[in-house]
Amino acid sequence: MSRSPRIKSLGQLVDLRERELDRLGADMASRRATRERYIGNLARLEKLCQSSGASGAPTPGARGKANERAPFSPHVSLNCGSYKQAVMKMADAHRVDLSLHEADMAVAKRVLLEAARRHEALDQELTRQREGVRKSQNAREQKRQDDLALQVWRRGRK
Repeated sequence: MSRSPRIKSLGQLVDLRERELDRLGADMASRRATRERYIGNLARLEKLCQSSGASGAPTPGARGKANERAPFSPHVSLNCGSYKQAVMKMADAHRVDLSLHEADMAVAKRVLLEAARRHEALDQELTRQREGVRKSQNAREQKRQDDLALQVWRRGRK
């Protein structure tokens, strides 16, 4: 394989690796956005849990002034407690999902770093190949100029 087709093929491979790197980077950005949504959802769920009292009933500041002294019936307290327990279970499920998602992100990050390393290695090889071609062309040009100078010098001596 001559130098020119080799460099062309290597350039195409570098372009493919760059597109792969872009795709993996976009995938990682999407995963980060999903992680941020998980964190936001967890914060809202925790706020819902904190806004209800020990029995699940709203805390005095959250109920309002008019109903602040009204007692809750056992059914309302039981319902509020069930609500709080359901919110806590949902928050726990979100924490598990978040931890699994973060583990998946770690794997994706390693894949992204490996792709970046492969791209960089190919890019460096392409640069070396192009530099070799440039040096070869410069050497041929220098030889051509030296031959011309020698011819001119020989004609001048006659």
